[in-house]
Amino acid sequence: MNNKLIAPSLLAADFANLQRDIELVNNSEADWFHIDIMDGMFVPNISFGMPVLEAITKHTTKVNDVHLMIENPDRYIKTFADLGADHLTVHYEACTHLHRTLQAIKAEGMKAGVALNPHTPISLLEDIITDIDIVLIMSVNPGFGGQSFIENTYRKVSTLKEMILTKNASTLIEIDGGVSSVNAKKLVDAGADVLVAGSFVFKSDNPIDTIKELKNLTNFEL
Repeated sequence: MNNKLIAPSLLAADFANLQRDIELVNNSEADWFHIDIMDGMFVPNISFGMPVLEAITKHTTKVNDVHLMIENPDRYIKTFADLGADHLTVHYEACTHLHRTLQAIKAEGMKAGVALNPHTPISLLEDIITDIDIVLIMSVNPGFGGQSFIENTYRKVSTLKEMILTKNASTLIEIDGGVSSVNAKKLVDAGADVLVAGSFVFKSDNPIDTIKELKNLTNFEL
């Protein structure tokens, strides 16, 4: 089987019924929870803060995939580990000393991820790819849910997959933004391992069925 992962994004959940939506994902075929942390500075929006993340992780029964869209993320690495993050992804654009940041994340027992904005080329990761557990390719501009998918993403995924294979790295490729049943299989065919889906899941009539649909589209006999 082509074992690919689905990570519903809680940014698109109903914040007034957050525990309900967490339990929905717990009871679905989803693999990870994708949790966006925004500071209103690196991106123009503000999402979950530390107290909300702490409340979320008390109820999640799957991997907590935390994506930091914040400036100077090094300040909070241990804090996010203590709050229950299993993966911690930082933005390339926000880290002056990326190698040191990745080592600090791993030292706290978390998987270390690097996110790239749509304008950031894959080639910048060449010298560090073997130190990265997850590369998150932003397929929309970071900061807001519900945006349209950027078509250049397919090329970036293919380029990154080639780099990973060439370097004999074990890095997973994660896609965040505008993922739906329309592009899910094409992303996997290009080399993606993990698909983050927010609005497509939580705004659907039946989120559990929508997650199952994405799993069926991306996990198929080779």
